Amino acid sequence: GSLSSNQSGEGEIRQRLVDEDLVDCIVSLPKQLFYNTGIPACLWFISRKRLGNGDRKRTGELLFIDASEMGFMADSTHKEFTEEDIQKIAGTYHEWRQKENKYEDIKGFCKSATLADVQKHGYVLTPGRYADIADAEKDSEPFEEKMKRLTTTLKEQMAEEENMNKEIKSQLKKVGFEI
Repeated sequence: GSLSSNQSGEGEIRQRLVDEDLVDCIVSLPKQLFYNTGIPACLWFISRKRLGNGDRKRTGELLFIDASEMGFMADSTHKEFTEEDIQKIAGTYHEWRQKENKYEDIKGFCKSATLADVQKHGYVLTPGRYADIADAEKDSEPFEEKMKRLTTTLKEQMAEEENMNKEIKSQLKKVGFEI
């Protein structure tokens, strides 16, 4: 989509908007949020007034909010946000803008990135790329040990399967069905 595609000049448009420091915030929304499309959508907050104007100076910064997993299924084809979801998204954006700056990055949800971060990622503006979707648990078991353990378990399960298949054949034969 518009956050990562390079078709029809989208990449150049994104680059220019970012380089001219116009993008304030990007919010990725969940799929099925709108009745006319099942695909995920995104919100672009564009601002020419990033030097303060009652808020803190935000030049060279962008806020990424990944709301793609928020909301609930209102029916089989349509998703909706709860009031709490809306407040979390809006509150995060407003905290990020405020002079007091109570904002904090939340892994898997939001990240305040610099222009340099965005340039390093090739001007791709997908919030999940910056907000770091929560890491899977680290696997501390060495690969060789894990493979030995798993292949032993698999061998045991395959032997059990063979015994069960023999038992099934035997039981079927008793009732007049032979495989």
